[in-house]
Amino acid sequence: MGQVYNKPEIKMPSVGRFGGGGGPSRFAPKAKPKNAKDTLKRIVKIYMRWGKTILLAMVLTVIASLITVSIPYFVGKTFNYLNMSTRTVDSSMFLTLLMIIAALHLSNLIISSANGVIMLKVSQKLVHALRTEFFNKMQRLPLGFYDTRSHGDTMSRITNDVDNISSTIAQTTTQLISSILTLVGSFLVMINLNSILTLVVLLCVPLVVLLTKTIASRSKAYFLDQQQSLGSLNGVIEENILGLKMVKAFGKQKDILENFKEINESLYESSNKAQIWSGYMMPLMNVINNFIFAVVAIVGGILSVGYGLAVGTVVSFLSYSKQFAQPLNSVAGMFNTIQSALAGAERVFEILDTAEEKEDVEGAMELENPNGEVEFKDVCFSYDKATPILKNVSFKVKAGEVVALVGETGAGKTTIVNLLTRFYDSDSGEILIDDEPITNLKRDSLRECFSVVLQDTCLFTGTIMDNIRYSQSSASDEEVIKAAKIAHAHDFISKLPNGYNTIVSGVTDNLSQGQRQLIAIARAVLCDSPILILDEATSSVDTKTEKDIQNALVRLMKNRTSFLIAHRLSTIRDADNIMVIGDGKILESGNHKTLMEKKGRYFEMVISQRGKIKVN
Repeated sequence: MGQVYNKPEIKMPSVGRFGGGGGPSRFAPKAKPKNAKDTLKRIVKIYMRWGKTILLAMVLTVIASLITVSIPYFVGKTFNYLNMSTRTVDSSMFLTLLMIIAALHLSNLIISSANGVIMLKVSQKLVHALRTEFFNKMQRLPLGFYDTRSHGDTMSRITNDVDNISSTIAQTTTQLISSILTLVGSFLVMINLNSILTLVVLLCVPLVVLLTKTIASRSKAYFLDQQQSLGSLNGVIEENILGLKMVKAFGKQKDILENFKEINESLYESSNKAQIWSGYMMPLMNVINNFIFAVVAIVGGILSVGYGLAVGTVVSFLSYSKQFAQPLNSVAGMFNTIQSALAGAERVFEILDTAEEKEDVEGAMELENPNGEVEFKDVCFSYDKATPILKNVSFKVKAGEVVALVGETGAGKTTIVNLLTRFYDSDSGEILIDDEPITNLKRDSLRECFSVVLQDTCLFTGTIMDNIRYSQSSASDEEVIKAAKIAHAHDFISKLPNGYNTIVSGVTDNLSQGQRQLIAIARAVLCDSPILILDEATSSVDTKTEKDIQNALVRLMKNRTSFLIAHRLSTIRDADNIMVIGDGKILESGNHKTLMEKKGRYFEMVISQRGKIKVN
């Protein structure tokens, strides 16, 4: 990827050809989905990839629910074979019913356990599939996508939101179905046993709904505040870790600590209130359950003594009164959880639905044995389609020429490179390589033409050997070492404790920025492509090393078309052609001597850097 100046500005990593970056997560999912119905349909569609397994889980759920509903019925029947007046028991039927009840409990345990294992496996398959699709999608997204989005937000979607879908929806699906079936089944059995006691049990419905609505409305706002405060706290921690040197250098530890305390206090308050309000749910639910239990017992006693209702029926209703409120509570509790998961799913699907890089045109060509001739014809470009960055830029670079692009930051130097490599497509005009429009070439074939070294060096977790070989995976160790010697990286690598097997990564500071840049240059050397792009490639090395690298690059650039972008004008004075970019145009071009004689913009830039004129 390339570093993009201008609008919007973004810093991308430097690699042999192309690489990527990211950042830690700090974004919490939205409280509510915008379109829950369509999102749920889409999740169900994904689940249907494992339709047979899901069907088996649903069948087991139905069986488990039927068993749950039938147990209180058989418990009540057992009491009907106890004759209290004669103090006798129908031992045969009593033992039979006890064995049935035991068998039902055992069957329920086995079926529920098997069902849980099945759904967990499906949920993990779902996570695997979603993460794979998401990561594959990230490789196909245009660079402009990453210009306008936080890396942390994208990371949050592929980790937190996908996990949220798995842990919430996968686990609550069977619970929700089981709860609904238990409610319906219990109601049907109860209405057949006794309508009066059924009405008494149904008293819990409005009470549970009222309780859930009241507590949910109060706790929801606190839970949202909790997530927002948690995100802010994570942000402070992340910035403090990444910027610890700057914090210490400017003595800002107290300010950071005060900021942390303030946000942490806000998190404590919102979490405390959220947990207190949500904690009211179960105690109050127990109050409702016990209240309904007591009313059923009283009404059942009256009906049993005064109206001949069987004692076993009253016992069954006592069990159903406990059993009926539990699914109601589960359904109410799962509602907000499912809402949160659907919101997370929307965030995942939003990325999956984002427009990808334009596909190669039909009949796109492979660029075989390119010479490296480059031409821009009246190229116009803007990042936001409103503020033009390049205005009718035209130039031609012969194969093997060294071209330097100079100008102020934001002038459009790196934009030219981004258009050449098709990180972006121009708004109008045409770009050609070897007289062939790059839009007619396959992207993979086009990008094999370039070796790239950018200002912001990206190292991937692994050995130094692996990082240099990143641009050419088939290269031998000897070829890697040869490339490192050309880039003047071999000396410092050899002095490391583990040499080329030293482990590095993109976030550790075990190498200086200059050493990282030398590794990136070695990576580009190994790439051995016909067009070389050096974007501030020596900005982080000392003057002596810079001169050594320049001498090495002279050999590297021989017979290669080279684009040099540099703010240090001393690094580009030997270029065949120097183009001064400004106001979206090429203000002037020529070699160093010619431009100095013109005494134009380039002349002024040299004076401002050196303080005196020296023409060679």
